[in-house]
Amino acid sequence: MQTASLLLDRLRAAGLSDVTAVEPVEGGMAALAGLATRRNGPPLFVKSFVDVPADGLFAAEAEGLDALRERGAPATPQVVLATRDVLVLSVLRARPAQEAFWEQLAHALARLHTSTVHDRFGWERDNWLGRYRQENAWTADGYEFFARRRLLRWLPERRVRAALDQRDRRALEHLCERLPDLLPPRPACLTHGDLWAHNVLATEDGRPALIDPAISYTWAEVDLAHLWCSPHPPEAKRFFDVYAELTGLDEGWRARMPLLQLRQHLAVIAQFDHDWGAAQQVRAILKPFRR
Repeated sequence: MQTASLLLDRLRAAGLSDVTAVEPVEGGMAALAGLATRRNGPPLFVKSFVDVPADGLFAAEAEGLDALRERGAPATPQVVLATRDVLVLSVLRARPAQEAFWEQLAHALARLHTSTVHDRFGWERDNWLGRYRQENAWTADGYEFFARRRLLRWLPERRVRAALDQRDRRALEHLCERLPDLLPPRPACLTHGDLWAHNVLATEDGRPALIDPAISYTWAEVDLAHLWCSPHPPEAKRFFDVYAELTGLDEGWRARMPLLQLRQHLAVIAQFDHDWGAAQQVRAILKPFRR
């Protein structure tokens, strides 16, 4: 079934009978998405999967959007409807190619990270990163949480087993044992969880807005690492300087980014046949930890 037809059927099954057409939009890596035109209201953004991975996936994403907005993060789209089969949101704009925009984002993200400090790592329930479950069981130790719930949890996945050999897996386990030596102690705070430039948009009045969260309370630098290590436009350079200043980052933060980005590389390997070089990146990061 074509994307437009599938999304239109899902919307009508969810009770949005005034939708007249859906225009597919490109850019999503896991889900299908489109803009829905209505007879009696503004257009809507709609998201679904051909085969939805789990009953609570869209409810968890809606919860994440609401939690970020309520706790003072950058704006998020309003949730219109979240059912088992479809997520419907208000429409956002493309972000402007301006340094000032990214500076606003730095202030908003720093405010989120510094105002939501928590005594445990995790979230009230599991949610999803793309098509795969993100494990969020509460843990008091940030090193244990990152090792078990964000790194080692990917090793059983089929594509990860195929991409990494036994030496790679042992090296990852060794790295996890060394985390207290490699990363300074940091408290947990509320994080977006999938923060790369593709998930940064703008509100109608031009303020930064975020989509596609996989929220949890974990280290703030997990969000920073994904933005730093994934493609971002040249005007985003100012973001990192402002964020570092606002949050008091030490001079060694850049050296930590590849290690923290391991989680995202492993997730990409697990979900896609073409991993955009993620396995190569993982092996390079793990090289010093091979015994």
